[in-house]
Formats: sequence, C-alpha cells, structure tokens
Amino acid sequence: MRNQIRVLLAAGLLGASIVSSCTTQTVTKGEEFSTISDEKIDFLGITDVNHLSAASKRALEWPDSLNNDWFGEFSVHDLKGDLAFEEGVVRRDPSALIKKDGKYFVYYSKSVGKTDGFGGDIEKDKVFPWDRCDIWMASSTDGWTWKEEGLAVSRGEKGTYDDRSVFTPEVMEYNGKYYLCYQTIKSPYNVRTKNEVGVAWSDSPYGPWTKSEEPILKPADNGVWKGTEQDRFAVEKKGDFDSHKVHDPCIVPYNGKFYLYYKGEQMGEAVTFGGRQIRHGVAIADNPLGPYVKSPYNPISNSGHEICVWKHKDGIMSLITTDGPEKNTVQFANDGVNFNIQAIIPGAPHAMGLNRSLNSGEPFGVFEWGLTHKYHNYDYQYIRRFAGKRKVVHTAKNERTSKKVKKSI
Repeated sequence: MRNQIRVLLAAGLLGASIVSSCTTQTVTKGEEFSTISDEKIDFLGITDVNHLSAASKRALEWPDSLNNDWFGEFSVHDLKGDLAFEEGVVRRDPSALIKKDGKYFVYYSKSVGKTDGFGGDIEKDKVFPWDRCDIWMASSTDGWTWKEEGLAVSRGEKGTYDDRSVFTPEVMEYNGKYYLCYQTIKSPYNVRTKNEVGVAWSDSPYGPWTKSEEPILKPADNGVWKGTEQDRFAVEKKGDFDSHKVHDPCIVPYNGKFYLYYKGEQMGEAVTFGGRQIRHGVAIADNPLGPYVKSPYNPISNSGHEICVWKHKDGIMSLITTDGPEKNTVQFANDGVNFNIQAIIPGAPHAMGLNRSLNSGEPFGVFEWGLTHKYHNYDYQYIRRFAGKRKVVHTAKNERTSKKVKKSI
C-alpha cells in the first residue's frame, strides 16, 4: 500500500509535527487537510517531511494536477500593408479579431504627432500617446497584410463625455450585430481626469457605428482628492479600486448575460511589491448596451493591466500581465468572477488582441496567433502579430527525450 502524507493546512504555524504509521504520515498545520501522495512528494523533491520549509509547505498546498497546459512561449513579427510602422502615427491597443466572409477585422486606437506630456497647454498639447485618438479599423485575408479601412468611431463634439479621446477598443459579435466598447476622456485632460467607458454598435463590421449618448461605466465616486494641486497621488481617501479610472473594457456574453471586464485605477495609486497597484473588475448587464451593474465581489484580480479574457469550457479565462504580485499568470473562473491561478505564463505580448476564431477550447490554442502593439519609442507605437506555442520539454541540443511527457502528478 502506498504511504500517504496528510497535510493539515492553515497559516501562522512555524513548525510541524509528524505522526507516522504504516499507511499515513501527518504534517500538522491547522484544521483543514488534504491527502498528499508519495508520488507528489517525489515530484516536489522534498527531502524530509519532518523538516518542511515555508516553500515546501506552499508547494504541498498546490493543486493535485500540476500540468503545463498554459505554459508556453511567444514570438512577435512585423506586419505588412497599412499596419506596418509609420513615422508620426500612433496605432496601438488592437481589439480581438473577428472573422466574417473570409476576412479578419481589427479595431485600434489611432492618433498622430508626438506626445507633449503634462505641464504645458493641456487644451492644445497631447499628454499621452492615446490622447486625441479615434478608433480605426483594418481588414486582412491572411492576418499578415492589412488594409486600413478608415474611421470607425470618432471623438464626440465639444462638451460631450468623449470629446477628448476614444481609445483602447474591444469588439464583440452577438446575434449578427457588432459592438465596440472603449475608453473615453472629456477635456480638459489633466492627471486627475476620470476616464469612462462608452459603447457603439452596428449591423456590419464596416459600420456605420451608433454611439451611446452617455457612458456605460464610470469610476467609483468615493475617493477624495487632497488639495487642488494636480497631484494624482495626493488623496484624503483612496476609495474603491476603480475610483480614478476604468480602462480596457471587454464585453463577453456569458451565462445569458453580458460581462463587462475592465481595469481599475485607484486614486492615489500605490506601488507595491508587485509594481503598480492595478486590479480588474466586472460589471454585468442583461443587454449589451447596459445598464451595467458592478459586481459586489470587485475587484476580481489582485494584478493585471490590459484586459485579455475569453470563454473557456464552462467559464472565463483571464491573462494577467504587467502589474501586481500575480502578474504573468493565466487565471480561470467557472463563474466569471472568482478567478484562480492556473499557470505562470511569462513573456506574453502587451495589449494582446486575441484571434477568437481560434478558441477551440484546447489549452493555449487561443494564443496560436493574434495582434499586439510595440513601442517604437514613447511617442509612436505600431501593431504587430504574435504567435504562441506551448512548451512541454526542456532539452539540450541533440538531447533525446521520452515520447511521453509527464504532465501531472
């Protein structure tokens, strides 16, 4: 009979007591417990169950199935045609790809001219690369050579909620209609400006697009700035995780409703042991156009930057990148809200636009290829193509490997 190690899981104990028998050994750590096999102990390389380091205790708490379904590597390549780098032009934040009648379509932020930053004339200057943007669209038959088809959604008239910039779009096709959600800014654009989210809809990927007259999502209104200086780090109260900005929206039809995932920025944003204090949230509606109600469980991540979510099996997957203690992970929630880490996924390109036509449900399949953006420099960015491939072995040159790769324990 295979020996078992029973690990009682709880935090706060420095030591561990071992109870031995012919069939089990118990490492005491608290009230909860799980049975750990000898095979797992061997896989983790634990030397002595009587002397478990903090790292070994954490490893013993990992799920029973340790696989490499979501571990892989990426390469990035230049595009041809109108999406190749163009001096003086910003093209960034590609949406997911949709495919219709043999063509791929992508939507993206577009602006011209260098970035001036803050401190000058904010009525005339361009404070970020994504400032003074409109949303444009391009098409391709092969995913390599792209034709810029023209303007999709423009900034609003002066005085409207989107008169300064519309940018970072995401597209959804649902029941023969097309929906673009995107960030919006109203002038003037200073460091305390609160970003919002708008939506537009059309019967064709070519448009024309009808815009919502009001935002469909706004920042929480419960933070308090300190003083009147343009200092976004000076606060009397930080408020919710999204008290300053709501960014990078993405609408996913799920469980008969519409889940609007977004990135939140908090007033007085801090830098933590994982970098910038960025977290994600979700708002849910019965209709693609809203009204959207923020989940009481927000925030739904401890980390992240650009939203990258997709349906997988009976739930939602989320790629968490760039910021926070859980960055560079892929996470899964079978209810669309409560996400758990599935794997580390290093080297994922920035602002990934997924090719949703590849989403067969196979792990890593959705990463086969898609679009991303690259900083030529701080002033100018351009769109490129990424390719992803699962990595299942680590070998030296000319090394022979087993035909069967062990994936779990």
